[in-house]
Amino acid sequence: MCIRVHPWPIVLAFKRALAHGLGTGLLSKIVAAKPVSLTTSESVDDYLKAILELGGAEELRVTTNALAERLNVRTPSVTGMLQRLAAERPPLVLYEKHRGVRLTAAGKRRGWELVRHHRLLELFLHDVLKYSWDEVHEEAERLEHFISERFEDRVAAILGDPEIDPHGHIIPQKYGAPTPRDEVALVRWPLHTPARISSVSDRSPEALRDLQRLGLLPGTDLTVEQKNAASALAIRVKGRQEPIRVSPDLAGLISVTAAPPVRD
Repeated sequence: MCIRVHPWPIVLAFKRALAHGLGTGLLSKIVAAKPVSLTTSESVDDYLKAILELGGAEELRVTTNALAERLNVRTPSVTGMLQRLAAERPPLVLYEKHRGVRLTAAGKRRGWELVRHHRLLELFLHDVLKYSWDEVHEEAERLEHFISERFEDRVAAILGDPEIDPHGHIIPQKYGAPTPRDEVALVRWPLHTPARISSVSDRSPEALRDLQRLGLLPGTDLTVEQKNAASALAIRVKGRQEPIRVSPDLAGLISVTAAPPVRD
């Protein structure tokens, strides 16, 4: 069972941190009012975002078992929530027993709105409030449900309407999904082919600290020199003489694109 830390002390601290630059009067208007049904609202949002992320760019059907594992809840609870979301008007999901679930247009709109909130907040926490990149995910998870549209717009403006979050993920434009990026998991990248890290998973603080220690950050150019399913990958980072070894689990958290051609 997932135990949540109540977000409102964090929201108040967030407001205080912004007050110097924005003014307390404006802040009181642009932070969303406290929802009437806090737990229900958060729970619905968590399901929609999980379905969006697990379905991927292909919008595949997501199984109840996959959702139960992602959200750390029992499978019967997942089934009950999916039935409820399918019964909403307009429905938020398309659910068929034993066939999984997909988001409707309304569900996708809310899901991408949450992703935008999350990634903007991560970047604000990192760049403005000086959180480390392994700290921002959990804080953004708490805050993403409670900011108003005006607060979102203000944060985006302060950051210069950014396109990428601290972990390299694309920040969706307002009211829309991001354009899919042609990226591949590092463990599937061909040997001796120059690559550039495009993004890394933000779900494990420990893994993020390991990646930072190894210098495997978004924008880093590298080549995979050796790999097999049972042992670490040998990776040569551009500008370093010696290759480094990366476990398959850690490499599985890294996504890459083709490195741009070298100009003469």
